[in-house]
Amino acid sequence: MQTILGANGQIGRELARELKQNFTSDIRLVSRNPQKINDTDTLMSANLLDADQTRDAVAGSDIVYLTAGLPMDTERWIREWPPIMKNVIDACAFHKVKLVYFDNTYMYPQTDTPQTEDTPFKPHGDKGRIRGAITGQLLEAMSAGRVEALICRAPEFYGPGQTQSIINGLVLDALVAGKKPKVFLRDDTKRTLIYTPDASRAMALLGNTPDAYGQTWHLPCDDNRPTYKEFIRLAADAYRRPYEYTVLKPWLLWIAAKFNPQRRDASELLPRYKQDNIFVSDKFKKRFPDFKVTTFSEGLKATAAEQKH
Repeated sequence: MQTILGANGQIGRELARELKQNFTSDIRLVSRNPQKINDTDTLMSANLLDADQTRDAVAGSDIVYLTAGLPMDTERWIREWPPIMKNVIDACAFHKVKLVYFDNTYMYPQTDTPQTEDTPFKPHGDKGRIRGAITGQLLEAMSAGRVEALICRAPEFYGPGQTQSIINGLVLDALVAGKKPKVFLRDDTKRTLIYTPDASRAMALLGNTPDAYGQTWHLPCDDNRPTYKEFIRLAADAYRRPYEYTVLKPWLLWIAAKFNPQRRDASELLPRYKQDNIFVSDKFKKRFPDFKVTTFSEGLKATAAEQKH
């Protein structure tokens, strides 16, 4: 059995589809209110903040995928992420289950230096520090031999369905609503973005590749990194909307943060939009040369087609 913890998010939902299509029909979906993705899925309700419930959710699994997410609430991240990671590590260690962790790049330096799996953690803000800390928890458990695990790390993502990301919220959802997209700070810096179905396909492949464990993997991205100006042009074509957008200047974001808690909590990520973001996924591409990465044009057309229905 392969189990997805945090199965209601877009990454978890697409992961369930990929596992069923190419690896196994014995899938358990775990969240507080899980919903079937495939007809053969087994559902289990569990709160990952509860150690006993987490242990029960993992029991009987061969591979566990941690794809859970929390709202953009810094205090909640600080309060909830460490016990979630501890409970999952302890449960997988107890049942001797392999663990695949879906990670992000918040702990990386927000500079234009290319990011590889060896990039040191130098977070800017509390969310980056907490993500670095819980990844450190897992790395320590792996090093000590407590758990057999691998880390899948992804940059900012975009995609269909219920994808929750800055670029979906500011650009793609705006296009669907007939509104003008917005971008943070600048429109001329290169962005590395991953298409959510690619992230889930890659994670399923890694989880079912025995020699991938014990390592960190950058998930595969299209290396034709567009600027926001270029991305919005592709998106406008895909959504058949006018090519226009607004660049949100620092003073506008400062005002928005004063009155909007979510914008305030996202403000620590703003430095990454001041310069190019170069996320390197060469390690994965060398190990899996036949994996087809979705181009931005393909991904945006597919996302637009789904959102229109």
